[in-house]
Parts: sequence; C-alpha cells; structure tokens
Amino acid sequence: MSKEDNKEEAPEQEQSIWRSLGGTLLYLLVIVLLTWVIVTFVGQRTKVDGHSMEPTLSDGDNLIVDKLSYRFRDPERYDIIVFPYQHAENTYYIKRIIGLPGETVQVIDGYMYINGKKLDEHYGAEVMEDPGIAAEPIKLGDDEYFVLGDNRNHSSDSRVASVGVLTRDMLIGRAWVRIYPFNKIGVIKHE
Repeated sequence: MSKEDNKEEAPEQEQSIWRSLGGTLLYLLVIVLLTWVIVTFVGQRTKVDGHSMEPTLSDGDNLIVDKLSYRFRDPERYDIIVFPYQHAENTYYIKRIIGLPGETVQVIDGYMYINGKKLDEHYGAEVMEDPGIAAEPIKLGDDEYFVLGDNRNHSSDSRVASVGVLTRDMLIGRAWVRIYPFNKIGVIKHE
C-alpha cells in the first residue's frame, strides 16, 4: 500500500466516524423526544404517599397514570384520579371521583348524598366523621368534580376547603396500573 492510498483512507475513516456519531446523536434525540411525548401526553409514574386511599391503594404503591383517556371521554364516577395539590409544588393527590358536573353533593349523617339520594357505594367503609364543606349542599358546575379518598376519615379531599371541588383541567389522569409492589402488580379496578 502506498502513502497515497493511506491519505485517501484517512478522510473516508473520518467521514465514517462523523456519520456514526451523527447517527448516534439522532437516535438519542428520537429516544428523548419519544420519552417526552409519552410522559407528557400518554402516561406518568406516580407514587402513593399516605393512607387516604386504603384499602384500594396503599402507601408506597407505584402507579402508572393514564393521561390519554380523558382526552377522548369524560371522567366517570368512581374513577381514581391524580391531580396536583394547588397549595404545594410537586405534590399530587390520588382520590376517587364521587360527584359529577351538574350534581348536588352533600354529606348527611356521615354518608354521601348525590342529588338528595344516598350514594350506594362500598369504598368508604366507615361513616364520615367530618363532612367539612359538604355539610351544606354543594352544587357542582358544568366542569366540576367532587372527590373523596376511600379511607374517608383519614383523607384530605373535596370536603376540605384547601382541596375543594376540582375542575376538569386539574385532572392529570386516571390511575391505570400498579407496578409496585411486585406482588400487587395489575390493572387498577374502577367500579
């Protein structure tokens, strides 16, 4: 091989290195973009902190939140949803939707009433000791939801003025799958 052949191979090797580096950077850019799209529009991991949703969800459970379905359908009664707590940054609450837009909600003698009728449910296993702001009837607007924790006497939910009634734009998404602890992995039932 002559010196001229070696001189011709050097630029080709340099071009090959740049092509390979460019391909790797493009691959990484696509991965970052896809990750951003998934986390922003499709799903998000969140961790249960506290006991307000027991026995359905426990402290330390890791969930995937479905952020996509509410773009195509309305939230329904008994959906378990995630929303930001408006008085603390990076704090999210997980509760169950009980009252829907246009309904009147009230807690009477420890039980939830919707439009004057006692709600037939099995999530709140105990009688609510504190009706909070729901001691008086609350008429929900066209875009408002009333949420409760399943562990009613140990939950900061719509009965508490600092949480209050939620608007649809506050709902990040619907709890979809429990991914940890491993012995409880599975789709979360919304009944």
